[in-house]
Amino acid sequence: MSDDSSRRDFLKGTAATLGAAALRPSLSDAALQPRASTGPAPETLLLAAPPLDRIRVGFVGVGGMGTVHLENYLALDGVDVVAICDIDPSHAERGRQKVVAAGQKPPALYTRGVRDFERMIGEQELDLVFTATPWEWHVPVMLEALRTGKHGATEVPAAYRVDDCWALVEAAEKYRKHCVMMENCCYDRREMLAFMLARKGILGELLHAECGYLHDLRSIKFSTDGEGLWRRAHAMEHNGNRYPTHGLGPIAQCFDINRGNQFDYLVSMSSPQRGLTLYAQEHLSADDPRRKELYKLGDVNVTLIRTVKGQTIYLAHNTDSPRPYSRLNTVQGTRGLIQGWPDRIYIEGRAEKSDEWEPLDKFYAEFEHPLWKSETVKQATRGHGGMDFLEDFRFVSCLRAGLPTDQNVYDAAAWSVVCELTDRSVADRSRPQDVPDFTRGKWKTTAPLGIVEA
Repeated sequence: MSDDSSRRDFLKGTAATLGAAALRPSLSDAALQPRASTGPAPETLLLAAPPLDRIRVGFVGVGGMGTVHLENYLALDGVDVVAICDIDPSHAERGRQKVVAAGQKPPALYTRGVRDFERMIGEQELDLVFTATPWEWHVPVMLEALRTGKHGATEVPAAYRVDDCWALVEAAEKYRKHCVMMENCCYDRREMLAFMLARKGILGELLHAECGYLHDLRSIKFSTDGEGLWRRAHAMEHNGNRYPTHGLGPIAQCFDINRGNQFDYLVSMSSPQRGLTLYAQEHLSADDPRRKELYKLGDVNVTLIRTVKGQTIYLAHNTDSPRPYSRLNTVQGTRGLIQGWPDRIYIEGRAEKSDEWEPLDKFYAEFEHPLWKSETVKQATRGHGGMDFLEDFRFVSCLRAGLPTDQNVYDAAAWSVVCELTDRSVADRSRPQDVPDFTRGKWKTTAPLGIVEA
């Protein structure tokens, strides 16, 4: 299959998926209510599957981030990459060469189109299916993996519709398999320092957080390869926060979401849309058909989330404006706060000068997360400075040891459901939207995430 025909098939599949979403009726309030489990009710939210001495992995999508994860997995002990699926045969072949160069057997390749992952999952003996595809394919791949008895791992967001979040939860419970969203920002060094300070009580009682994904993606959205083939399409159909989990995931872990605490409700509003239209006018030729596209996604979306404990979270999304990168990453407690972009901290009683910011250096020296102290992680530089390697290293370690994973399907659902809830709030004059309880009340008795030793 040629690259051109592969991409045409891909675009047809993407258009069909997004078109079907646009034709769906508005979500009923019933979709937000707790549902009965379709399988045996889990005694705990912390699934511990039987340990795996070696993990047989099939990758679906080995473009940008898929290749990062593939390289990480090839550097980890106990992992066999046995199959690769991609709509672009050149991507699959590039992945095959990396696997062989790492000393493993050539993996089987699946390149017959957008649904060839089904053939891969059906034919291959796999323990784990890892998907790094465009957003609209995350749920179909994960559900097929779970249905056939494989663990599933997906890039972010895991889903962007309430019904699909429920579908992932129900399938993971029914088949008793891990369904994990690989949120790499939970493993960044500063976010893990904030988690340590929260756990150690250095920040006092946590009251408020600010987070987001602020990243100028205009050139990427108009590229003719990679993410440009599908990211821009979402801006035509939705107006809310399309990418909440990078900022929200680390905050959710600090605030014990699904482990003694819950998101209660949110309100959201968007600015006007200007960035993509201006970029098209200024960078595309006069006869480029993309200049005629109409976009719904406001350049800046702002969301406020309240937890059942009364804490507040400011969540921002901005990918269509000229600006430097930031995830904000502020955690405020009764004793002080830590903040990113720029990195700084103030702790009352510890600061050398009253009411003045300090650098993080001395706090890293005293409160560095154990995982960031390990030599394995210190030597890792691939993928966003090492956090991508750490998330893969940690996930594989849990699978091999038979331990509960740091993030699970309930986290994937709670963090990802913000996508549709912000759409709903923006469309309804910023009225509050209740966040579904995907745990069906079990968050009340689930222990908070602990400090993992290296």
